[in-house]
Amino acid sequence: MASTKTVKVEQIGSPMRREHTQRETLIGLGLNKIGRQRELPDTPATRGMIRKVRHIVRVVDGK
Repeated sequence: MASTKTVKVEQIGSPMRREHTQRETLIGLGLNKIGRQRELPDTPATRGMIRKVRHIVRVVDGK
């Protein structure tokens, strides 16, 4: 089986005083508190979500 590429994302900022859509994007990524990390599939949709909230999240590790 071919292994799928993943990207590890960590939330480093608060969604307080940000647009409502950015909060929804964080929830869509599976993040809701500072310091939480999530390993997600490396797809164009995921990359677009990360790009939208790039000031609140950090890509920790890409495999």
